[in-house]
Amino acid sequence: MAVSIYLVGKITKLYRIEGFFTAVITALLLALVNAVIRPILIFLTFPITLLTFGLFLFVVNGISLLIVSKFVSGFKIEGCLNSAVAAVLISVVHFLFDSLLF
Repeated sequence: MAVSIYLVGKITKLYRIEGFFTAVITALLLALVNAVIRPILIFLTFPITLLTFGLFLFVVNGISLLIVSKFVSGFKIEGCLNSAVAAVLISVVHFLFDSLLF
């Protein structure tokens, strides 16, 4: 996950990441946010997620990245749209790495 976060940050201009160690810290904190806060967000936004046929989950993923960016000093995202697009790209790159390695 850290490699995915680092590569997407260096290839695109959606967010700024300072180095690979920052990407590792970001990945660890993102895992924690995804385990604790994201299920609460999904539960609270279930009606709007149902109305949008699940597309609102992209926004929830973006909010998770925004939360992480507030706590990691070398990882900065500006705006919810950038964070939602970055979340999708990170997921795609992570999926590609997983499919190549396993």
